[in-house]
Amino acid sequence: MQKNKKKIPLHVAIIMDGNGRWAQKKGKIRSFGHKIGFKAVKETIKFAIKNNIKVLTLYAFSSENWKRPKLEVISLLKLFLFTLNNEIENLNKYNICLKVIGDITFFNKELQLSIYNAEKKTIKNSGLTLNIAANYGGKWDIVQGVKKIIADVRNGYLDINQIEEETFSQYLSTSTLLPVDLVIRTGGEKRISNFLLWQIAYSELYFTDILWPDFNKFIFQDAINYFSTRKRRFGGFIEDQK
Repeated sequence: MQKNKKKIPLHVAIIMDGNGRWAQKKGKIRSFGHKIGFKAVKETIKFAIKNNIKVLTLYAFSSENWKRPKLEVISLLKLFLFTLNNEIENLNKYNICLKVIGDITFFNKELQLSIYNAEKKTIKNSGLTLNIAANYGGKWDIVQGVKKIIADVRNGYLDINQIEEETFSQYLSTSTLLPVDLVIRTGGEKRISNFLLWQIAYSELYFTDILWPDFNKFIFQDAINYFSTRKRRFGGFIEDQK
């Protein structure tokens, strides 16, 4: 019974879905939900630190989110910028190393600079790695990885016969991170939505109907409890043990 309590995922990835619907249910504009959702992000980070989770990846803005109403997109990016500029002190206080994955070239220069600045100022922190997926898509990640491999093969840095699954993983945006153990999706949808397609091949999946602004430490704990009951086979076979 004790071993289940110690079975904590080292890398948790979360699809934070439901901000807009949460706001609409309360008669507010969708951008209001994103602002309240940021409070859930802070509580989630605190829980991760307290429970010795090493990497927390949050799906903040997908490459498909540009299709949303223009005002909502602008509001979301402004919130991202404000957070980057105002939370560095807290990130350092709690020894959090911030990384941003995704094609940030689509963002304006001010936001790009804030991303680089936040990453640089927290790079030496050795606690939780907070990985923010912004303008990120799993297909994009794989394609850019293929392009990098092709370039290295052409330049003679890599022999094509050396390319294995592990080799390819080193060309993805998560190359320096631990494998994803658990994926949590809020908001009631049961799909991956182009998130970490290569990286979550054998991750455990946990879906909840809770909308993101209502996500809290108790729901996070439920997901951890679920993970602790799973027997991870990674495509192989493990004989049941009593």
